[in-house]
Amino acid sequence: MKPFAWLVLLSALSFSGCTKLDKSQSIPTPPPTDLYSIALTSITGEAADLSLYRGKVLLIVNVASKCGYTKQYEGLQKLYETYADSGLVVLGFPANNFANQEPGSDDEIYEFCTTNFSVTFPMYSKISVAGDDIHPLYRFLTQSQVDSTYKGSIAWNFTKFIINREGRTVARFAPAVSPTSAEVVQAIRDALAEPNAS
Repeated sequence: MKPFAWLVLLSALSFSGCTKLDKSQSIPTPPPTDLYSIALTSITGEAADLSLYRGKVLLIVNVASKCGYTKQYEGLQKLYETYADSGLVVLGFPANNFANQEPGSDDEIYEFCTTNFSVTFPMYSKISVAGDDIHPLYRFLTQSQVDSTYKGSIAWNFTKFIINREGRTVARFAPAVSPTSAEVVQAIRDALAEPNAS
């Protein structure tokens, strides 16, 4: 092809918007806006999503097997046993974002928490809760909230979010706060007492 023809072709491509994007210019996916549309995988490998828990109060926690707070599994299980019949579901999300404290496979994590803490509440496949590879659920929890009170990056394992029956975050607790502390229990009771508007 003659040089002039090349010039015409390049100009046409440029004006038609057919220029190739550099990988560094990729457009980030916006955070999800609906909690119940987020796709998940259970810790035993089944596809799932949070719509299963529509109308329930959720306590969502990023867990780890080798953390100073790992014994909080006991309190989480106690809450689940105490309030499940009232509509509470505890959801555990293993994550290895902090100091390599959740290095195991899903099978190893499941074996650990069921053997050592008799966990029966739903557990999900290991995800990332911070950084460039953050899971959509944690993008929703930390970036998409209408109420800015609950926004902000996850700093450590066992951060706790309480979600009301309408899928809205109503409380967030730091890792050091025990699941069975008076403030967490009261927040759960308050959320359970709210009528479901949907």
